[in-house]
Amino acid sequence: MRDPLTLRFERALRWAAIWHDGQHRKASPTPYVQHPVAVAWILDRLGFDEDVVIAALLHDVVEDTEATLDDLRDRFGDRVAGLVAHCSERKTDDEGRQRPWIDRKRDHLEALATAPEASKAIVLADCLHNMRSMVDDLAAEGPSFWGRFNAGRDQILERYRLVLDRLAGGSDDRLDTLARLGRSTLAELAGEVRGDESLGRSQDTRSMDLD
Repeated sequence: MRDPLTLRFERALRWAAIWHDGQHRKASPTPYVQHPVAVAWILDRLGFDEDVVIAALLHDVVEDTEATLDDLRDRFGDRVAGLVAHCSERKTDDEGRQRPWIDRKRDHLEALATAPEASKAIVLADCLHNMRSMVDDLAAEGPSFWGRFNAGRDQILERYRLVLDRLAGGSDDRLDTLARLGRSTLAELAGEVRGDESLGRSQDTRSMDLD
């Protein structure tokens, strides 16, 4: 049996909390670090190795904090840094200006076509947790919830559809598991399935696939 909590993972957990300190989920009081912890938890339950779980825990630090790939490489090795690099969008242009949402999402998805399957798994788990959080927030807030984001409802839903379609498949069946769970959650988010029934199905599927 593998060690359930290695010193290396403990250090990654601490650095995730340090680097994301003071950040919150969009228009929410929830500390941002809750999101990468959930993404790492999903992949750990699916049996991914420690490098992948640590990369999941740190998948947003280069994109959203002062941390660099060299910081990750020094602390956690080349593989973790490489996986995070594939997960990171280019948010600013060469002159430091914020790039349009649609451009950076498009370019990142195109770049992921040649990424390692482990990085694709992190991105799929990231989308799955984001969508599950959104389903919960949408149920609580109603349609005004969509005003939080830098893109419209239809653009956001289409982006998730493209990610799920393009990153599924490959030699690792767990990518298909993540994509299937993602499609179920996307249907809830898009209102294609009635809330009470879809939430019950999603809970059942999660227990079956992630235990």
